[in-house]
Amino acid sequence: MVSNSRKDRTGEVEVSIASISSPQELSEELSELSFSKASTTAFLEKILSGALSLKASDIHFEPGKEKVAVRIRVDGVLREGGSLTTEEYRFIISRIKLIGGIKLNIRETAQDGRFTIISSEDQRNIEVRVSLNPSEYGETIVLRLLDPETVILDVESIGLREDDLEKINKNLKKPNGMILVTGPTGSGKTTTLYSFIKKISTSEIKVITIEDPIEYHIKGIQQTQVDESAGYDFKNGLQSILRQDPDVILVGEIRDAETADIAMQAALTGHIVFSTLHTNTAAGAIPRLMDLEVKPQIIGPAVNIVVAERLVRRLCPKCKKKVDISEDFRKKIELFINSLPENISKPDFSDISLYEPVGCPSCIGGYKGRTGIFEILEVNKDIEIMVHKESSEAEIIDFLTGKGFVNIQKDGIVKALKGVTDLKEIEKVTGPIEWR
Repeated sequence: MVSNSRKDRTGEVEVSIASISSPQELSEELSELSFSKASTTAFLEKILSGALSLKASDIHFEPGKEKVAVRIRVDGVLREGGSLTTEEYRFIISRIKLIGGIKLNIRETAQDGRFTIISSEDQRNIEVRVSLNPSEYGETIVLRLLDPETVILDVESIGLREDDLEKINKNLKKPNGMILVTGPTGSGKTTTLYSFIKKISTSEIKVITIEDPIEYHIKGIQQTQVDESAGYDFKNGLQSILRQDPDVILVGEIRDAETADIAMQAALTGHIVFSTLHTNTAAGAIPRLMDLEVKPQIIGPAVNIVVAERLVRRLCPKCKKKVDISEDFRKKIELFINSLPENISKPDFSDISLYEPVGCPSCIGGYKGRTGIFEILEVNKDIEIMVHKESSEAEIIDFLTGKGFVNIQKDGIVKALKGVTDLKEIEKVTGPIEWR
């Protein structure tokens, strides 16, 4: 239940996290909760509690003509979580605005806010980012739940193959240079960077970050947040950070030429720099940096490694089911395995297996949790030569493919052959599978 000492404090709400096993169960509990008998706070607490129990990443309130749909995103997929009447939703909006520090009387423009959920079980803080947008039938709300318990900050556990983990660890030991993580929004880039930071962070080095926003607080490092209204953007923040004599810098995202130039110079002058770029492939980071007016002769010496990443759902280990494989398909898989580099841990030819989701009380739809699939580009002499020639993304990919490069899709197929996920997930995230 909501604690009386906290329930009216702007910016905080204390919640007892329920034991809810499915979005359907949350929907049923919401329908049983009478708004005439329960407070607005209790209604909101039920939604927050259920979403946290299901380890949801966000909650979506979507007003329609007659009802307001409540949907929650679990393992990257939106699930129905119940509905509210328009009258109930009006009270919910007011409550969210109040605790989120958002103006109550503005309804026609987008607004952002934040508040903190405090778990009554263990007093841990769960940050919530609030986004409101006007729509045809009222304001839509998305609550982003940043629960530290759902985040893996261990580099050994984010899904890297053993050979890729060796590459990462080797580059994390370098005294300077840049490590970039690329991918679209929601692909796990920030979590991966945090795992790198946690791996190298000790009391002997100074780590400073500039983020937009700070998603998870990490003990022992200094984290700062972009505030453009105060003139503290990535460029100005990075300039300020460099005056603090850091050993390691994390720049949440390289968005413009000025930030790119400062970050590159920092990587060249004795700092380890972590950052992200919005590109679909690791090779795409090179031309993207050139688009940001970084000189080709700087990219090679400054960038150590580029990691591209996506997230796929894990099959539930309790209910996943082995599928039959035709002889023709088995031969196709064997050819794929033979094409992989020797240093990759390969599935056993005698037991090539694929699995599919089933569904049980321990999971949602046959999946439980997510893992990363990766491709890693180390900037060596060959890549430096291509950078100097200002090679295109396609040219770099063709060169890497000829060297046995394991791209994101191939890494996903390897994980499917090891029973971690299924081929449908890989196709959903990476597109139609190319077995050549």
